[in-house]
Amino acid sequence: MSIYTYQCINKNGETVNGRIDAVHEAEAYEKLKGMGLMLVDLREEKIGSAQKKLSFLEKKVGLTELSLFSRQLAAMLEAGIPVTRAIFTLSRQEPNRVLRQALENIASSVESGMNLTESMSQYPKIFNNLYLNMIHAGEISGTLEVTLNRLADHLKKEKLLKENIKSATSYPKMIGAFSVIIFFGMLIFLVPVFKNMITADTEVPYITKIVFSISDSLRNSFLMWLGVAVIFITLIFLITKSSSGNYVWERFKFKVPVIGKFIHKIVIARFLRTLSTLLEGGIPVIQALESAGPTSGSTLVSKAVEDAIIQIQEGKSIAATLEESGLFPPMVTHIISVGEETGSLPALLAKMAEFYEDEVEIMSRNLTAMIQPVMLILIGIIIGGMLIAMYLPMFSAIVSSEII
Repeated sequence: MSIYTYQCINKNGETVNGRIDAVHEAEAYEKLKGMGLMLVDLREEKIGSAQKKLSFLEKKVGLTELSLFSRQLAAMLEAGIPVTRAIFTLSRQEPNRVLRQALENIASSVESGMNLTESMSQYPKIFNNLYLNMIHAGEISGTLEVTLNRLADHLKKEKLLKENIKSATSYPKMIGAFSVIIFFGMLIFLVPVFKNMITADTEVPYITKIVFSISDSLRNSFLMWLGVAVIFITLIFLITKSSSGNYVWERFKFKVPVIGKFIHKIVIARFLRTLSTLLEGGIPVIQALESAGPTSGSTLVSKAVEDAIIQIQEGKSIAATLEESGLFPPMVTHIISVGEETGSLPALLAKMAEFYEDEVEIMSRNLTAMIQPVMLILIGIIIGGMLIAMYLPMFSAIVSSEII
């Protein structure tokens, strides 16, 4: 993706300058043409190698920053400040360089006659489909301030959900990485020391021979082992990314004891929160489901929602079609059914989302408390087992000398 600086004339005959992201010059021209601008000058910005490195290391736009921007923009619009001026003002005080540049370009695009949704759609890495759909609905209905506040709340809750997931998984990841480093460190550096201490006439147990063989193989054929590991990880990655492999992987994750239940609740919480936010923002049911499915984070749920949309278009209810997939708990489908009958679906979905978010928070704490002793026991077994295997020949030698 390249950045182009342009000089154009808008519909009012005024000269407009700005910057735009595009893969190539032709795409930049088409984007400007779609904004209703007549091109005068278009030049690609030259980025040096040092700048490219900085660009690669630049901090991405996080949920907290996007939530804060949405809240501040809503407050400024409520105060009667025009959209263009509000966005430009926020860009001046934005510390994140990526978001600041995006806001500057968005303000310029809106000023030249482009609507806010189209301007934001030029930055899909910052504003996802959910955000764009909500902004579009807010622009059409004239309730952009309300929509932005809803988006800010949604992003805040999504951030809390991610933090709960992170708190439950960070400890096992850290301990797991530490265990792998200790295990291979002992095999490469410690085991050879013990092996040299054993005399030729000492009887070596079978388990110790296995440890010595693995250690020798790692030290003598390290690159081969590294290559095998890289190939294995690459194969696993490719398999899980394929449609059939991903389906099997998703099914497996949901069936893992305890962890599967936790993952399932995360997926349901995300789906319900996104769907309730979209429906509260005035997005039609079909369009809301199309956006909520992929944001759940599960291809199984996304596929189930796609199948449900086809049946809903044929006249079936949302609750009945989602229930057929077997992925949504009975309580969820029952609440959706009640919401459809009473006309209070967005409110009920929001309550269900809150319930599942609370469940995720509780489970994350319980999982962390449960995994800590399990991981410590596992490390003890790995390290203790290896030490016993290395000391066994010494014990055998001592016992044999005493008998003699």
